[in-house]
Amino acid sequence: MSEPVHITCSHCMAKNRLPVEKINQEPTCGKCKKSILVDAPIALTDQNFQRFIQNNDLPVIVDFWATWCGPCQMMAPLYAQVSSNMKSQARFAKVDTEQAQQVAANFNIRSIPTLIVYKAGKEVARQAGAMDKTSLTNWVISQL
Repeated sequence: MSEPVHITCSHCMAKNRLPVEKINQEPTCGKCKKSILVDAPIALTDQNFQRFIQNNDLPVIVDFWATWCGPCQMMAPLYAQVSSNMKSQARFAKVDTEQAQQVAANFNIRSIPTLIVYKAGKEVARQAGAMDKTSLTNWVISQL
């Protein structure tokens, strides 16, 4: 039997411990009883960002974006599709840089969209610029 993984609930941000073999079985949160892994990226804020990226054993891919950014708007549905397809392999989140200015400043976000991969709460990869679905999928797979 393998080590359990820690995954933060997409709804209440509670830290859950799951056996690895249960990740693909639609696990529910021990606190709020909702599905831990959702089909869409989770919106993160200045308040919940650190808790989410630090309390996940799965890699966390974060899309830094803004509502006024055309390339961000074009990439958003593709990012959501990749998120849905890979929800048991990585956690996907979005940070609106206009709303979460502190997080954007802390990570020196200079251009958007910018994707950052976090493992154990630490940045391990960064990619600036919009990508098509195939490029995005391949980039995420290369970071796992």
